[in-house]
Amino acid sequence: MKDPFTKTISYRLNHTARLQRAFSARLLADLGLFPGQETVLKLLSDQDGRTMGDLAAALRVRPPTASKTVARLTTQGLVERRTSDGDGRIVRVYLTDQGRERAGSIDDIWELMEEEITAGLDGKERKRLRKLLRKVEKNLAARLGTDEGDEDDADAGDEDDDI
Repeated sequence: MKDPFTKTISYRLNHTARLQRAFSARLLADLGLFPGQETVLKLLSDQDGRTMGDLAAALRVRPPTASKTVARLTTQGLVERRTSDGDGRIVRVYLTDQGRERAGSIDDIWELMEEEITAGLDGKERKRLRKLLRKVEKNLAARLGTDEGDEDDADAGDEDDDI
Protein backbone atom coordinates (compact mmCIF):
# COMPACT_ATOMS: atom_id res chain seq x y z
CA MET A 1 0.00 0.00 0.00
CA LYS A 2 1.37 3.39 -0.98
CA ASP A 3 1.99 6.05 1.59
CA PRO A 4 -0.62 8.84 1.14
CA PHE A 5 2.22 11.35 1.38
CA THR A 6 3.46 10.24 -2.05
CA LYS A 7 0.31 11.76 -3.53
CA THR A 8 1.08 15.25 -2.22
CA ILE A 9 2.40 18.02 -4.43
CA SER A 10 5.25 18.63 -1.99
CA TYR A 11 6.43 15.05 -2.34
CA ARG A 12 6.13 15.16 -6.15
CA LEU A 13 8.05 18.45 -6.39
CA ASN A 14 10.80 17.19 -4.11
CA HIS A 15 11.10 13.84 -5.87
CA THR A 16 11.03 15.43 -9.34
CA ALA A 17 13.69 17.97 -8.34
CA ARG A 18 15.95 15.19 -7.06
CA LEU A 19 15.54 13.20 -10.28
CA GLN A 20 16.16 16.29 -12.41
CA ARG A 21 19.33 17.06 -10.46
CA ALA A 22 20.58 13.48 -10.86
CA PHE A 23 19.87 13.59 -14.60
CA SER A 24 21.61 16.96 -14.82
CA ALA A 25 24.62 15.58 -12.95
CA ARG A 26 24.86 12.66 -15.36
CA LEU A 27 24.83 14.94 -18.43
CA LEU A 28 27.18 17.53 -16.93
CA ALA A 29 29.68 14.85 -15.94
CA ASP A 30 30.50 14.48 -19.64
CA LEU A 31 31.79 18.07 -19.46
CA GLY A 32 33.58 17.49 -16.15
CA LEU A 33 31.07 19.69 -14.32
CA PHE A 34 28.76 19.31 -11.33
CA PRO A 35 25.25 20.81 -11.14
CA GLY A 36 25.48 24.51 -10.38
CA GLN A 37 28.86 24.97 -12.00
CA GLU A 38 27.31 25.23 -15.45
CA THR A 39 25.23 28.18 -14.33
CA VAL A 40 28.35 30.07 -13.25
CA LEU A 41 29.93 29.45 -16.64
CA LYS A 42 26.79 30.59 -18.46
CA LEU A 43 26.50 33.73 -16.31
CA LEU A 44 30.10 34.60 -17.09
CA SER A 45 29.64 33.88 -20.78
CA ASP A 46 26.79 36.41 -20.77
CA GLN A 47 28.71 38.95 -18.69
CA ASP A 48 32.35 38.21 -18.03
CA GLY A 49 34.18 39.86 -15.15
CA ARG A 50 31.47 39.63 -12.52
CA THR A 51 32.24 40.20 -8.86
CA MET A 52 31.62 37.44 -6.34
CA GLY A 53 28.68 39.43 -4.99
CA ASP A 54 27.18 39.68 -8.48
CA LEU A 55 27.58 35.96 -9.01
CA ALA A 56 26.09 35.08 -5.62
CA ALA A 57 23.09 37.32 -6.29
CA ALA A 58 22.54 35.90 -9.78
CA LEU A 59 22.85 32.34 -8.45
CA ARG A 60 20.62 33.16 -5.47
CA VAL A 61 23.14 31.72 -3.04
CA ARG A 62 25.25 33.13 -0.23
CA PRO A 63 28.67 34.54 -1.19
CA PRO A 64 30.63 31.68 0.47
CA THR A 65 28.74 29.18 -1.70
CA ALA A 66 29.55 31.14 -4.86
CA SER A 67 33.15 31.46 -3.74
CA LYS A 68 33.48 27.70 -3.24
CA THR A 69 32.05 27.03 -6.71
CA VAL A 70 34.41 29.58 -8.29
CA ALA A 71 37.35 28.02 -6.42
CA ARG A 72 36.51 24.61 -7.87
CA LEU A 73 36.14 26.06 -11.37
CA THR A 74 39.46 27.87 -10.94
CA THR A 75 41.13 24.58 -10.01
CA GLN A 76 39.75 23.08 -13.23
CA GLY A 77 41.19 26.00 -15.22
CA LEU A 78 37.76 27.20 -16.36
CA VAL A 79 37.70 30.59 -14.62
CA GLU A 80 40.22 32.96 -13.11
CA ARG A 81 40.00 35.64 -10.46
CA ARG A 82 41.53 39.04 -11.12
CA THR A 83 41.76 42.07 -8.89
CA SER A 84 40.32 45.27 -10.25
CA ASP A 85 42.86 47.78 -11.59
CA GLY A 86 41.19 50.69 -9.82
CA ASP A 87 40.53 48.97 -6.50
CA GLY A 88 42.60 45.97 -5.38
CA ARG A 89 39.87 44.94 -2.94
CA ILE A 90 37.48 44.13 -5.79
CA VAL A 91 37.94 40.69 -7.31
CA ARG A 92 36.29 39.85 -10.60
CA VAL A 93 35.81 36.41 -12.12
CA TYR A 94 36.56 35.78 -15.80
CA LEU A 95 36.22 32.78 -18.06
CA THR A 96 39.40 31.24 -19.40
CA ASP A 97 39.49 30.08 -23.03
CA GLN A 98 38.79 26.57 -21.81
CA GLY A 99 35.88 27.86 -19.70
CA ARG A 100 34.43 29.74 -22.66
CA GLU A 101 34.60 26.59 -24.77
CA ARG A 102 32.93 24.54 -22.02
CA ALA A 103 30.21 27.19 -21.57
CA GLY A 104 29.41 26.87 -25.26
CA SER A 105 28.49 23.21 -24.74
CA ILE A 106 26.06 23.86 -21.90
CA ASP A 107 23.17 25.06 -24.06
CA ASP A 108 23.06 21.67 -25.80
CA ILE A 109 22.86 19.91 -22.44
CA TRP A 110 20.12 22.24 -21.18
CA GLU A 111 18.17 21.72 -24.41
CA LEU A 112 18.48 17.94 -24.10
CA MET A 113 17.36 18.07 -20.47
CA GLU A 114 14.35 20.20 -21.41
CA GLU A 115 13.38 17.78 -24.17
CA GLU A 116 13.77 14.72 -21.94
CA ILE A 117 11.94 16.05 -18.88
CA THR A 118 9.03 17.34 -20.92
CA ALA A 119 8.77 14.39 -23.32
CA GLY A 120 5.14 13.63 -24.00
CA LEU A 121 3.99 17.17 -23.20
CA ASP A 122 2.78 19.38 -26.01
CA GLY A 123 3.49 23.12 -26.20
CA LYS A 124 0.36 24.10 -24.27
CA GLU A 125 1.10 21.63 -21.49
CA ARG A 126 4.67 22.90 -21.20
CA LYS A 127 3.47 26.48 -20.99
CA ARG A 128 0.86 25.53 -18.38
CA LEU A 129 3.44 23.63 -16.33
CA ARG A 130 5.79 26.65 -16.35
CA LYS A 131 2.94 28.93 -15.24
CA LEU A 132 1.90 26.57 -12.44
CA LEU A 133 5.47 26.21 -11.22
CA ARG A 134 5.85 30.01 -11.25
CA LYS A 135 2.76 30.28 -9.06
CA VAL A 136 4.18 27.74 -6.62
CA GLU A 137 7.49 29.68 -6.60
CA LYS A 138 5.65 32.92 -5.86
CA ASN A 139 3.70 31.31 -3.02
CA LEU A 140 6.87 29.97 -1.44
CA ALA A 141 8.79 33.22 -1.99
CA ALA A 142 5.99 35.22 -0.39
CA ARG A 143 5.93 32.86 2.56
CA LEU A 144 9.70 33.21 2.95
CA GLY A 145 9.66 36.96 2.41
CA THR A 146 11.90 36.88 -0.66
CA ASP A 147 11.43 38.28 -4.14
CA GLU A 148 12.48 35.06 -5.86
CA GLY A 149 8.97 34.40 -7.14
CA ASP A 150 9.14 37.39 -9.47
CA GLU A 151 11.70 35.82 -11.77
CA ASP A 152 10.70 34.73 -15.26
CA ASP A 153 7.52 36.82 -15.38
CA ALA A 154 8.69 38.11 -18.73
CA ASP A 155 7.59 34.90 -20.43
CA ALA A 156 4.16 34.89 -18.79
CA GLY A 157 2.62 36.12 -22.04
CA ASP A 158 4.53 33.74 -24.31
CA GLU A 159 2.64 31.99 -27.01
CA ASP A 160 2.73 28.22 -27.16
CA ASP A 161 6.45 27.92 -27.49
CA ASP A 162 7.79 24.43 -27.87
CA ILE A 163 11.29 24.25 -26.47
